Amino acid sequence: MSRLRKLKSARPETLLDNLSTAVVCLDAQLRVTYINPASEILFAVSARHCGAVPVDKALPHLAHQADRLRQALTQGAAYTEREIRLHTNNGEPITVDCTATPFNDGKGEPKLLLEFFSLDRHLRISREDQMRHQNLANREMLRGLAHEIKNPLGGLRGAAQLLEREIDDAGLREYTSVIIREADRLQNLVDGMLGPRKPPKKEEMNVHEALEYVRQLVTPEMPEDASFKRDYDPSIPPIFADREQLIQIILNLVGNAVQALEDNGQITLRTRAQRLFTIGQVQHRLVVRVDIIDNGPGITEEILPNIFHPMVTSRAQGSGMGLPIAQYLVHLHGGLIECESVPGETVFSVYLPLQNAPRSKIK
Repeated sequence: MSRLRKLKSARPETLLDNLSTAVVCLDAQLRVTYINPASEILFAVSARHCGAVPVDKALPHLAHQADRLRQALTQGAAYTEREIRLHTNNGEPITVDCTATPFNDGKGEPKLLLEFFSLDRHLRISREDQMRHQNLANREMLRGLAHEIKNPLGGLRGAAQLLEREIDDAGLREYTSVIIREADRLQNLVDGMLGPRKPPKKEEMNVHEALEYVRQLVTPEMPEDASFKRDYDPSIPPIFADREQLIQIILNLVGNAVQALEDNGQITLRTRAQRLFTIGQVQHRLVVRVDIIDNGPGITEEILPNIFHPMVTSRAQGSGMGLPIAQYLVHLHGGLIECESVPGETVFSVYLPLQNAPRSKIK
């Protein structure tokens, strides 16, 4: 009951601030009187710079809607427009459904409430769910395959050891040694395909510590004309993660970036805090985003949709297991890896929720 009383007594702005739907309020002159945090994130704008500013100035990509907004305000008729293609102030394309609803405030002055429903967000949630289910299916397949391989492999190794004891010829024992050594190599390969079997041992740590450790680790392997660029947000609070697993995640992604570099190659390590981000069906109030960016040739369109599937690789010497294992480890932390790639820029983004931030289930 106390929670219900708090909701009833909360100011409308407080309730709107906590909505995941982007909401913008306009006055009779189509000036912005309120913009909630979800709108700030969607349009990449600041509420401080939008106050009392005409909507076509505050949100320039809505300028073509000004006449219709004015008509809705004067006629008092609500409308909904589907699948509007817009751009954020950063230039990123977004697709939204927009609902405009006229209303009168307590003083009888006409105003307009705009609600923006991001279709990209829900398409991404659907894609994430599909990817999670695919990853689980892949792991079950790998477990079954590993079981079928390891049993005869153990028998093969044991038989080679017994045969080695019965052979007096040192030259022939070299062949049994090769069998044993290759059997061990295959055993390690199969174990590597399965990834860690233990749940993560999470502890408080600084994400930049893991990034710097990996940077120092791979720097000797970088081409002479290649370099790292660091773009860290020092205000990011500590996260709870398994240190070894987090390093493995970053190492797999940075290792791929190093392999992709060409002349004058550059890898950018970037960190940001992101608000109201949904992973699966859970909306997190705050997540940490780690971007690993390289200026290589990019990932081909044929491979890009399947890069997190096992055995998918564009390199002749690649195992195709680095990215699936990284994605699995991130899932153990309740996070997600996404990838965008065009020639000259490939971005792998790791999203890790901050556990001390409140979160809500999307229904």
